[in-house]
Amino acid sequence: MGLRDILTGRHEVKGPAPDRLFAITTAYVTLESEHGIVPAGKAAIVFQALATSEFEATLKEMEEVVTATGGESGMTVTSENDSYGYRWMVLHNPGGAPSVEDLAVGINAVSSSIETAGHGERLLCAVFAFVGAQSERIYFIYNYKRGYWYPFVPAGSGSQSQERDTERELRIKAQIGDELPIEPEIERWFPLWGIPI
Repeated sequence: MGLRDILTGRHEVKGPAPDRLFAITTAYVTLESEHGIVPAGKAAIVFQALATSEFEATLKEMEEVVTATGGESGMTVTSENDSYGYRWMVLHNPGGAPSVEDLAVGINAVSSSIETAGHGERLLCAVFAFVGAQSERIYFIYNYKRGYWYPFVPAGSGSQSQERDTERELRIKAQIGDELPIEPEIERWFPLWGIPI
């Protein structure tokens, strides 16, 4: 904050560095090669949709852009609303060919489009799905407002179960914390139940 900002009472709110989202595109190599945590080929961006034709048009345009740019790789896009009123735009790699890079580029295109349209405050998070060595579901969640990642490992096998494996999450933090900007305040590692990826 400069002297002019102090005198006028204005200050600029600085958003998280955009390269933090892309940290997953290098961190997954360590996850896979050293820890047996492999990409599931799915990611999602979660946001509060606005019931306006302008907002829906932006989203439809983004779906078309992501589908078109993902055409070479075979990436597809679907979207659904959850019971909390959030929209999940889900990106899928073709079976047997997961590409964390393609997913990150697609997620970034959607978030950039929402921010450019003036709705950046509606972005909640991005979620990347992985599978552990014991076939457990592992999610890496990027919080847009904080600019940090954190692991989320549901412990129950059923979709209705709301238990998490915090011990496993802390082990993952210790394994990958040097490569991925991990949320330092563990109480902000919010669980997301009913993840559709």
